[in-house]
Amino acid sequence: MRVTLNIYNPREGEDDNLLTLEIFPDMPLSTLRESIQAESNIDPTSQHIYHNGRLITDDSKTMHDLEIGDGEMLAVHVRDMRGSTGVPAAAAAGQRPSSRPQQSQPQLPPRNAANQGQPDPELIRLQVLGNPAMQQQVQRQNPELGAALNDPARFAQILRDSNDREQRERLERQREIERLNDDPFNVENQRRIEEMIRQERVMENLQNAMEYNPEVFGRVHLLYIDVEVNGHKVKALVDSGAQATIMTPECAEECGISRLIDTRFAGVAHGVGTAKIIGRVHAAQIRIGNLFLPCSFTVMEGKTVDILLGLDMLKRYQSTLNLEKGCLIIQSEEIPFLGEADIPKGVEEQAADEPTAPGPSGTRIGQESGVSTTTASAAPPTQQAGEASVSPQHIETLISMGADRARAIQALQASGDNVDMAASILFFG
Repeated sequence: MRVTLNIYNPREGEDDNLLTLEIFPDMPLSTLRESIQAESNIDPTSQHIYHNGRLITDDSKTMHDLEIGDGEMLAVHVRDMRGSTGVPAAAAAGQRPSSRPQQSQPQLPPRNAANQGQPDPELIRLQVLGNPAMQQQVQRQNPELGAALNDPARFAQILRDSNDREQRERLERQREIERLNDDPFNVENQRRIEEMIRQERVMENLQNAMEYNPEVFGRVHLLYIDVEVNGHKVKALVDSGAQATIMTPECAEECGISRLIDTRFAGVAHGVGTAKIIGRVHAAQIRIGNLFLPCSFTVMEGKTVDILLGLDMLKRYQSTLNLEKGCLIIQSEEIPFLGEADIPKGVEEQAADEPTAPGPSGTRIGQESGVSTTTASAAPPTQQAGEASVSPQHIETLISMGADRARAIQALQASGDNVDMAASILFFG
């Protein structure tokens, strides 16, 4: 049997190398490590071998035990064991350790960041590549990082830049809190500390939600069914939270029942906002599936939905909303809900115009629907235009918290002059 090894050695600054070796089912992993050493001069203790994105550590197991067969590809990442330093590597290369370690050690932290609690970029990359679900999640939440999965050097650089940025921001926040704590009896300082801590908890909660429950940021489409009123086909919204069945004046005109509107029932509807009630159609025939049912309609202005089937209609005919089957059941008749492509576009366009709030990794989150979207970066506005559209007091507030003037103006511009949201962008985004 033959296996191909993809060897990545960041210490040598080389690209991935391919190595083909002959193996047999009873060969233990330790023998494979020795074969790799014989071909590439890589010490077995520095070989981190991955099979299908999973790190292999038990040297006593055979190729058969590890389910490694003919034609398989293994990944080999070359790195020192945790807790080691750059000195053994120099000794292995035939060089004597420096007689002045005190002066050379400060130059090593970037190389040994992984040994000091920082994640190993190559280990993360291989784990993501070996897990399709994780790969999709990375590409969705961080497109730039997802696009670099097949480029080890670029992936490591992006991950290091992200970690460095988070560390700098964390240190800046800590310094700001320490500065504010220098005057513990200043009530205004304590308020700022409280707000900074609150914003950090909010952003942490948002990050956790996007990582562990990303489905809550997806758009939930409304439940529509096909109906006919007086022979006119209409897409009706099923809304068990509405008290009455509602129709727009335009739909009543198209269905030919506007002449039946009783204006004595005119008024104003109160709920999320207000809407004018023109009147009521006391009885009209509606076809739902193969059923012909009598129905009354409250004709109301200001609605984007032609017909809204409310609780009065649903309770009268003892309807069941079966979300598992995706249908509305009336008298044993199953009426399927419409798919996303068949839903009226006006409702989707209205949802697209909702206000948004900034989220992690450049995402925007709808303030009403909670939908997460990724937007392209726009060119920053000029300082003069930014100052004209934001409050000078808010600018000074952010500057006093440690931000420079240009970034404060840009953050306020992006958040609609909301100082709390701008602070979260600058210090916690």
